[in-house]
Amino acid sequence: MTATALALAAVPLQSGGGFLWYAVVFLVLAILAGVAGFRGIAGVSMGIARILVIIFLVLFVVSLLL
Repeated sequence: MTATALALAAVPLQSGGGFLWYAVVFLVLAILAGVAGFRGIAGVSMGIARILVIIFLVLFVVSLLL
């Protein structure tokens, strides 16, 4: 292997930490909206948070396998 290939092989894959951060933000938004009585916004925020957590978990598992 060349030095460039070895350098690229040493870079770890990112597991999508941004997805987890946004999932936590939407979860907090859902909790605050639920406490304030905005059930529609709370439901949508919770749905988005759930999707982002699933995407994060899929990317995490893929990065572990590669």
